[in-house]
Amino acid sequence: MTWDNTTLFSDDNPADRAFREEVREWVGANCPKDLCHRPLRVDPPELKPWHRKLHERGWIAPHWPKEAGGMGATLTQQIILFEEMSRIGAPTPYPHGLNFIGPLIIDAGTPEQKAKHLPGILTGDITWCQGYSEPGSGSDLVSLTSRAVLDGDTFVVNGHKTWTTNGHFADWMFALLRTDPAAKPRHAGITMLLIDLKSPGVTVRPIETIRGDSEFAEETFVDVRVPKENMLGELNGGWAVANKLLGSERFTTGHPRNAAVLLNKARQVAEYSGAIRDPAFLHRLAMLEIDLLAFSAFYRHAANLHGHRKAPLSMAPVIKIAGGELGQKASELLVDAAGPLGASADDITIGNTAVNPAADLFEMRRVTVGSGTVEIQRNIIAKRVLNLPS
Repeated sequence: MTWDNTTLFSDDNPADRAFREEVREWVGANCPKDLCHRPLRVDPPELKPWHRKLHERGWIAPHWPKEAGGMGATLTQQIILFEEMSRIGAPTPYPHGLNFIGPLIIDAGTPEQKAKHLPGILTGDITWCQGYSEPGSGSDLVSLTSRAVLDGDTFVVNGHKTWTTNGHFADWMFALLRTDPAAKPRHAGITMLLIDLKSPGVTVRPIETIRGDSEFAEETFVDVRVPKENMLGELNGGWAVANKLLGSERFTTGHPRNAAVLLNKARQVAEYSGAIRDPAFLHRLAMLEIDLLAFSAFYRHAANLHGHRKAPLSMAPVIKIAGGELGQKASELLVDAAGPLGASADDITIGNTAVNPAADLFEMRRVTVGSGTVEIQRNIIAKRVLNLPS
């Protein structure tokens, strides 16, 4: 079976089908070809012209309300946009401004914060990053130790953030910081601040990943002064603000498109290497395709419930766990399909397409950690859904 995005989801009404045709035609005609099917990530500066084209077309923020400059699209239309870009290998705009801090500012920001920050997110002129993880606080964010001490109308920030996606490209960071070390429970003493990374006292260092790119960075803060007006939400109320984000982020991380793309590559590489004639390989491929069919149906149902604010607490963690593990199995199959070439750091050229099984395998390794580790997601299900003891 050859997978494309319309194989994953079928459109339920004529309006959605017409919208998909419109998106497919426009994206195919307007996305720069040199950005499509890139074996390595496209860094934010190179992505900005494509971001601006989507903004000019009115499709850069389909999930934002119209009054905030967005499209006010239905959930199905949002999925269609995502799928049609992935169909041709086009990069999707980075989510930290559009999907993470933008909606939080729309929901919890002051009028001044909205006027200052939303336009730059929409145009792509301002790049954002997320300051959550620390050297000793990854998925267990409640243990973070970076401090923000209120001094009159200014917070003084000291600490260390790490594994920050695009931190070395970002202009601004939305960060969780401890503002009340004595608070019980611990999450009650955390505040979210919007930090200009050009502020004195901020040092940013890129981190090279196992895949060979510098997706992440670490930041140190030494007596960085942040105006109190940059506080998002209430003092010591940052945990409630952040929790509005994490569920949606896990839906993105676990999208079935990841596994679908990798299974297509595995079939393509297997035909090139001859593995397609191996019954054992075909059996593994068929089993993963069946799993993908089942997971795609679950994802669509979950996304529909999420769009109507009816999704149970368990759905986002299950999406993250199941989607991530399915993508990892697909990446392992891709490496096996390449045979001896699977461990090579070099691209495999098949026709006009470059495939890099090892790079895809490395890319999918980080899915286990991104948006909260699998262990944390299982704990959420165990404690908050099944009410199991600690």
